[in-house]
Amino acid sequence: MSNIAAIKLDHRTILKLDGEDLVPFLQAVVTQDIGRVSPTKSVWSALLTPQGKFLHDFFVASSPEGGFLLDCEKERAADLLRRLKLYKMRSKATLEQTDNRYSILALQGQNLDQKFGIPLEKGASKAIANGCIYIDPRHPAMGARAIIPTDKLPDFLKENALSESTLADYDQIRVALGIPDGSRDLEVEKSILLENGFNELGAIDWDKGCYIGQELTARTKYRALIKKRLVPVKLTGPLPPVGTDITNAGKNVGILRSVYGDQGLATLKIDALGSDQLLCEEANVTPFVPDWIEIAS
Repeated sequence: MSNIAAIKLDHRTILKLDGEDLVPFLQAVVTQDIGRVSPTKSVWSALLTPQGKFLHDFFVASSPEGGFLLDCEKERAADLLRRLKLYKMRSKATLEQTDNRYSILALQGQNLDQKFGIPLEKGASKAIANGCIYIDPRHPAMGARAIIPTDKLPDFLKENALSESTLADYDQIRVALGIPDGSRDLEVEKSILLENGFNELGAIDWDKGCYIGQELTARTKYRALIKKRLVPVKLTGPLPPVGTDITNAGKNVGILRSVYGDQGLATLKIDALGSDQLLCEEANVTPFVPDWIEIAS
């Protein structure tokens, strides 16, 4: 049996994008440089409101059949597709939902490079099983992701002797690193990318030029307007509901964004990150700042 585990991400789905104007169309809309996407490179990106607030995040990979495979939240895929079509206008591009034609896997374990013949570099990609596999563009500890035609999934798992794991196991790794997963952890039309790690995790290209929400995103960075950050927290005591305020000496210093077992993700004021006296209702809150997060002094 392989020492690599496959976690089926049933809360994700694929949009298929193609057409001769696809790259310039997306380049003017999303946060990452879409010109970087190729059969050997995938990226993580986002779509924002004109005011620079979070709408959707997604991975963009090259399709062996041509065009791109866009890995996004299943429950919100129709909304993402609708918004992209609004911006497409007269561009020669086709955008479609694939329903259940593809399955999305997270792959965790040792020697992914040897197993699949792919370098251990963020975003490194390779066509496989009429789909693709790529190293997670956000953080090396997140392993790899694979987009596999659903009818070929059993053969893919068997031929590669992959063990199967659960979304809870995947979330334990992700949350311990402080990495958000779309609207599971962020507020749609409210969250700001730079408060939630999108810069350090590589979702934003600062040299590509204009995109929707670019001006306010750049202003937030260059004027050092970030006063709070999304970080992982350990919860001790009765688990509070998502959305509960976090306090320090009776003062509100943040909010609990999501809970996964006894850990979660919380948005906290930067000056509260070093405190060991944070409370969320009756639960004690211990924040951690992973080494990839850059906190301005």
